[in-house]
Amino acid sequence: MSYGQTPPFGKIGRLGAKEMDITWIKFLLMSLAIFRITRLIVFDQITTFIRAPFLMEYEETNILGQKEEYLIPRVGGLRGWIGKLISCYWCTGVWTAIGVFIFQFYFPVIMDPVILIFALAGMAAIIETIIQKLTLD
Repeated sequence: MSYGQTPPFGKIGRLGAKEMDITWIKFLLMSLAIFRITRLIVFDQITTFIRAPFLMEYEETNILGQKEEYLIPRVGGLRGWIGKLISCYWCTGVWTAIGVFIFQFYFPVIMDPVILIFALAGMAAIIETIIQKLTLD
């Protein structure tokens, strides 16, 4: 390690002869990117078309007489399983983390800018949420 480098977070596994060192900054960037990608898949309007084949709309009238729409996973089969997966933030986060890790391990030159972009978007989302909470109070 040369002067000015962040000390490594640690060795992450061994696959054949390859090793992967993750610095603290890389760990933080990957965490923010995984957070943002997971929210994109599970909640964001722009990815509704991805969720549509796996989720059904369910409409219910609340005690105030207002109609509320819910998305529930389809029943049975592969579409039902994927529906359960993408309707669960925690589940989707695990699979997103696995995907980001594998792609980062094998294609770091491609993934570094992708991770940085999603990490910046994730941090921007967190900052915006904090500002909205502070200004609404």
